[in-house]
Amino acid sequence: MAVTVKLTVNGKRRTVETEADRPLLDVLREDLGLTGTKYGCGEGLCGACTVLMDGRPVRSCQTPAADADGKAITTIEGLAEGDRLHPLQEGFAEDGVLQCGYCAPGMILTAAALLKENPRPTDAQIIEALNGNVCRCCTYPAILAAVRKAAAVPWARQPGNAPAGSGGNPAAADTLGRDQHADRAAEGGTP
Repeated sequence: MAVTVKLTVNGKRRTVETEADRPLLDVLREDLGLTGTKYGCGEGLCGACTVLMDGRPVRSCQTPAADADGKAITTIEGLAEGDRLHPLQEGFAEDGVLQCGYCAPGMILTAAALLKENPRPTDAQIIEALNGNVCRCCTYPAILAAVRKAAAVPWARQPGNAPAGSGGNPAAADTLGRDQHADRAAEGGTP
């Protein structure tokens, strides 16, 4: 049954007509064009599809669109503040985390929620928070280092670090999770 879902995505109010049980992931990618959120396993086990719903990480492949009604959703495209990348985005880009980049959006958003809740996490707490986010390239030591580095940046720990009004940042999407098929097509290659 079709429903009207009213949600705030990366600080912008959006309204979508969709099936109530349709995955939020599909709404974000197909209806709203936010392709930074990735489809991984489709079962909520890998974390590639993680977004923040009212500041908490959720697996968007398993979250019905109707559950997002009235909620604030943050995707990787909305994590930066204006032209300023979030320290986690910077850390992932600078510290050798990005190889294929597929896990990065979910890892970064999960870590952002952790830093907002716990500004100075231990390594064990970082590992526990990221447990369930799979990196197929096995860059876990670099991921841990990038989260540690971001935790040392005061801006990353501010209560307002969630990008509610940031309006998103295309540079963040380009650096960390832009749909690689679109990249290839734009360059004249085969998607």
